[in-house]
Amino acid sequence: MSDERPTVRPVSLARLVEVAHLCSDGQQTTEDIEEKLDVSHRRARSAILEASRIALLEESDDDLYECTAVGESFVEAIRTEDWFRVSSILETRSPHYGAFIDVVESEGPITLEETLTELEASAEFSPYTYNQASVEVLGDWAGRLGVLQRNAFTGEYYVTEEDNIPNTFEYALLQVYDDLEETAGVGMRQRYLSIPEVREELCSRLGATRDAFDEALGSLAQQNVGKLELSGAPVDTGAKEADYGIKTMELSDDEGLVSTSQSTDRVMAGIEQFGKQYYYLTVHDRNLTYTHS
Repeated sequence: MSDERPTVRPVSLARLVEVAHLCSDGQQTTEDIEEKLDVSHRRARSAILEASRIALLEESDDDLYECTAVGESFVEAIRTEDWFRVSSILETRSPHYGAFIDVVESEGPITLEETLTELEASAEFSPYTYNQASVEVLGDWAGRLGVLQRNAFTGEYYVTEEDNIPNTFEYALLQVYDDLEETAGVGMRQRYLSIPEVREELCSRLGATRDAFDEALGSLAQQNVGKLELSGAPVDTGAKEADYGIKTMELSDDEGLVSTSQSTDRVMAGIEQFGKQYYYLTVHDRNLTYTHS
């Protein structure tokens, strides 16, 4: 089995981390990795070969694998939870990941299908290929590292910036509010809109993180009491349901092996204020004011 493969193997980011860390502690055989990670031989080989292709590992004599300098830097970035450094290493070492980020950065918000079309066009004269599965793997890596987000309702990818909330946030919110309100149907208007739906749409347009949106909406509500109302919702509200999972990753608490815990949550959060969750909003007075905190 060769590490030369035109497309990305379906290997999770957590598995790359585990393989790199194991090999940073000393040379490992495929059987060692298979046993220590409690995975099948095929899965162990797939992880080893993908990690080798992006220069996290190198093969020495007698089918032994060891961590490269790049791999050591990768593991250290994971230890310190420097996710953007991890992403930078992947952009440099994985031509597929780098091309994926470039496409989303230049064309986003962009659907998976559109992303695949762009990547196939850019790779026409290269040895690399893409398919839907490989785009989903790359999107999973980038989403967990916080480099981009995927709209939980439309599935569009877009790159985020840490502070992309404008000083005119109230106008951006009202525009999204108006656009979503019209979807109720001809001659109908929705009084209360789902905060998760507003969040996903506004973040897509601004390239903002979900956390930044929550902070801005919380501040806006506090600055406009009586004009902007936040409402709770029953436990089974449809406002909590999403079509696409939100990817997260954090350093695992397990001792010994450096690993990560990952989740793909399709239960959308509202915003929290004073210990209470709010899932809907309505605007009573459009003369809103906002001071960026």
